[in-house]
This record gives sequence, structure tokens and C-alpha cells, in this order.
Amino acid sequence: MVRKEMTSKLWPGTPLSRAFFNRAATTIAPRLLNKVLAASDGRAGRIVEVEAYIGAVDPASHTYRGQTPRNTIMFGPPGHMYVYFTYGMHWCANCVSGPAGHGCGVLIRALEPLQGLEQMRAARPTARHDRDLCRGPARLAQAMGISGTQNGIDLVSGDEGFTIVDDGMAPPKGLAGGPRIGISVGKDLPFRWSIPGNRYVSGTAAQRS
Repeated sequence: MVRKEMTSKLWPGTPLSRAFFNRAATTIAPRLLNKVLAASDGRAGRIVEVEAYIGAVDPASHTYRGQTPRNTIMFGPPGHMYVYFTYGMHWCANCVSGPAGHGCGVLIRALEPLQGLEQMRAARPTARHDRDLCRGPARLAQAMGISGTQNGIDLVSGDEGFTIVDDGMAPPKGLAGGPRIGISVGKDLPFRWSIPGNRYVSGTAAQRS
């Protein structure tokens, strides 16, 4: 079946399919690079940094110890957004991946802003430069208007305000995964990918890319 091109204010391109997300988090994470996270209000950013979390075998995953009210979305169908609150002040957005029940997903760590920058600046008035609008998972959630309200929305349909689209830019090839950032366990697992040399990746990742 041919997927319908996005219209309205969403960034032009083809929404990623359910089948795209119905694979291992470590498979889809690098393939999400250069895709575009788009909001129905016109904000959009190119994904430049991601981290995979793989459930019961990954001590850094929220689902490592099983299903709870907090992480239920991670055990649901692939292609939904899992949003969690951290440090008592920040929201972070993930794509649920793999078959339902596995508790896996990909954290979107950084975006290169493409559209709706005025809205992003208004949402992040403390950002001194546009480079800092979406450089880090908490910053991008704030800039894109993502909060607990979006926990569980369907990214594939795009009917609930957000989707991820392929606008024709291929992900970089031959990337090696590196260590994840800001965790205390599972640090040796090479589950972070970022676009080499991209100035919008988070600080520590920018030094390693």
C-alpha cells in the first residue's frame, strides 16, 4: 500500500510505517538519523542523535525490571511515543520499537531545528543560540512542545500532533555506536548514534562524533 504524503503544517515527507518501528531498537536507532520529527503546529527538527534501550537485558532501560504504570507505553505497540519525566523537571521523548511486550525504544537526544524556530525560541527563552534549542533530550522536548500529554500518542498516524517523516535524506552509512550519555549503568553498551560533525548534537556526543 502506498503511504500518503503529509499535508498541512507538518514537514513534507512520508510518515514512517509501523513496520519501520517493529524492529529491534538497535536496528532502527541509527536509521532514525536524518528523519524529521514534525509537529502539527509547524515545528520540525531533523533527528541527529539517538540512543537505544533494549528492555529486560539493558539495566539502563526503564523496562529492565518489568512493566509498571510509568513504563506501560513501552510495552505497547511499536510506533508510539513514550514520554517520561526526569530529574523532577524535564520531559524526554522516545519511540517505542519492536513487538509489543518487549519494552524497547529509542530516545531522541537531539534535533537540528528546521521549521517553527520562533515557536521554539518562545518555548525555550533561556537558549542563547538556536544551536541550543534542541541540543539534548530535555531541550528538544521543551522546544517542540512535548510533555506528558503526548505519552502514548501514535507517531505513525500523525493524528495526535506529532509524527516522524522520511523526507528523502538518507541516514549516514557505516556509523559505529558509542556509549550512551547521562546513565550510571549499562554505560559500556554502544547504543548511541549521532551524525558525525553535526553541531546540533549534545555536548558530550559532539566531542566523540
